[in-house]
Amino acid sequence: MNAFTFTPENEAKFLALLERYLQKSSLTLPSLWMVQYQEGWISTEAMKYLAQKLDCSPMDIYSVASFYTMFNLKPVGKYHIQLCKTLSCMLRGSEQMSHHLEKKLGIKVGETTKDMKFTLTHVECLGSCGTAPCMSLNDDYVENLTLEKLDDIIDGLKS
Repeated sequence: MNAFTFTPENEAKFLALLERYLQKSSLTLPSLWMVQYQEGWISTEAMKYLAQKLDCSPMDIYSVASFYTMFNLKPVGKYHIQLCKTLSCMLRGSEQMSHHLEKKLGIKVGETTKDMKFTLTHVECLGSCGTAPCMSLNDDYVENLTLEKLDDIIDGLKS
């Protein structure tokens, strides 16, 4: 028996989606989103649970979840900072901002603060090249970043 199960609300959503799609595999992405919003990340137990519900192997679920950077395969902080590392953002200072965030938060890229408040990761293009540098903070984009803007955001979240 798996330690993970959908909440009753997510189970109802899953069953409603199941009626709309001809193939269960079409529910892989929406199901992964439901898990992530429910738990904050996608555990091995949750992948096994989804595999049973979608009649596929846990590896099928893992291959999708690990392909997309939007899915967290380990716990993340309350505030997940995903800083773009591609060319447009790099040319506009994202590398300097990354170092600044590491120093300010006391963590390296890929780590989470001990209090589980902040996680800092690098991601590929966020598709906001015209407003580089860009980061996502949980589900929101923050564009036209400056060091001052970063400090204001982090200081506001710390208080």
